[in-house]
Amino acid sequence: MELLELNADIRQKTGNGPARVLRRNGKIPAILYGPGTTPVPLSIDVKGFEQALKKSNTRMRQSVFNLAIQGETQTNRCAMVKELQQHPLTRAFLHADFYEIAMDRKVNVKVPVTTKGIAKGLDLGGMLQIIRREVGVRCFPNEIPEKIEIDVTELNVGDAIHVKDLKPEGNIEISEDADFTILTLLGKKGEKEEAAAEGEGEEAAAETAEPKKAEPKKESKKESKK
Repeated sequence: MELLELNADIRQKTGNGPARVLRRNGKIPAILYGPGTTPVPLSIDVKGFEQALKKSNTRMRQSVFNLAIQGETQTNRCAMVKELQQHPLTRAFLHADFYEIAMDRKVNVKVPVTTKGIAKGLDLGGMLQIIRREVGVRCFPNEIPEKIEIDVTELNVGDAIHVKDLKPEGNIEISEDADFTILTLLGKKGEKEEAAAEGEGEEAAAETAEPKKAEPKKESKKESKK
């Protein structure tokens, strides 16, 4: 995976007021933190951030940045976006949290799951249901996969793919429950409805066939006086 180059400046002032000034000037406040390091307040150029994201073949959460931090001296830090705040209406960037990583240590990330091929069970009226569209993996930062692709060609009605069936390439570990279902090929909807209708019909017939118990005859007042 290619490192995305991104320039950053150390912020001298923090708080809502300075943050608004940054945004008016085409920048956003950010922070860099990580294990065993002191958090560093930064400012990021919005256009530079957007251009870096466009160069990436992966989603933002999978992208690895080489932050060139300008201060008294320039330092370079490898980091990933941990959280990105955006305006609810305009979707403009408001704040970014970067998490510092080491290229020689594995990281935990979410990777999208995609399918290829056409399941043969679809010709029998089956319906492909994707239960989980992304899975957690653990790998080195330069080996983060763009996606995990599943070949569904041989799937028949009733078949399913579980986490333990995934075979990602390279030194990648799946950090999910092995028995968790990723996708399944359901049977015909019509068959389910027909079976349900038959069950309801049999139940109704059973109720009709059951003889009604005769209600006891009520004793009249005249008979009771006698």
